[in-house]
Amino acid sequence: MTPRKKLEGLVAATITPMTPDGQINLPVIHQYVDYLVNEQNVKNVFVNGTTGEGLSLSIQERKQLAEEWMCQGKDKLDHVIIHVGALNLPECQELARHAAAIGAGGIAVIAPFFFKPTSKDELVAFLQKVASEAPEVPFYYYHIPPLTGVKIRVEELLDGIKAQIPTFQGVKFSDTDLLDLAQCINKNETGEFEFLYGVDEQLLGALAVGANGAVGSTYNYLGRQTNLMLQAFAKPDLALAQKYQFLTGEFLNFVIKLGFGVAQTKAVMTSVSGIPMGPPRLPLVDASSEFIVKAKAKLDSIVWPDGD
Repeated sequence: MTPRKKLEGLVAATITPMTPDGQINLPVIHQYVDYLVNEQNVKNVFVNGTTGEGLSLSIQERKQLAEEWMCQGKDKLDHVIIHVGALNLPECQELARHAAAIGAGGIAVIAPFFFKPTSKDELVAFLQKVASEAPEVPFYYYHIPPLTGVKIRVEELLDGIKAQIPTFQGVKFSDTDLLDLAQCINKNETGEFEFLYGVDEQLLGALAVGANGAVGSTYNYLGRQTNLMLQAFAKPDLALAQKYQFLTGEFLNFVIKLGFGVAQTKAVMTSVSGIPMGPPRLPLVDASSEFIVKAKAKLDSIVWPDGD
């Protein structure tokens, strides 16, 4: 059996393309895969997560998207991680079984966020019930307390987790608490777990404390520049790495002030890539034309160190 390739570097949190009438637009994904690989040098994807509006999609739609990413990514992508989190355990388990059946490179789960786990033991019990449905598939916990409201520290979660979830592989860490992340990495002396950071504007700080890579929405359209930041950090050329991080932050700071979310990410990606990502699904509403004009002008005005 071929050893599993480590998940590191950039992972694009994929957008779910939709038609103007709000249906998922599967034929676009072939073009989307080629764009990520050829234009952004990004060969890992995280499907049906926050950026992909996973919790706004039906179970059937999520399965169709997972299948299409697996199909179109074959021999092109290194890792296809499928987010299988939902508000109830049976749906999570169904999606986990499906991901395993189609050969996904990993599955990830957020904490349920209506009836919430209030302790480490409750959260691990839930995650274990999902992971056990895909016993051969690497399992990632998707830690995103700003959206779930579940603030159980990952450092605490890690203690003894491998005994309860043998497939546990790591964490998509989407929080600004770098102390928690650093403690996790400090505990990970053997390097058996992977820690992928999910706050794009703070990636350099996460790399400094030992993150393996990153999962984020900006890597759909700023993947090439962020890869150059990773290369600069590895040299190490901290000044150059800082320049890339500061410029990414300059863009994000600008659009956040305008109001920046999934709908606006879809608009930016459409503008940059030329691939029609379509509107978001209600209750999200489409980005305004004013936002699109201002965001494009700002992005076009940035002079990156590589001269682009």
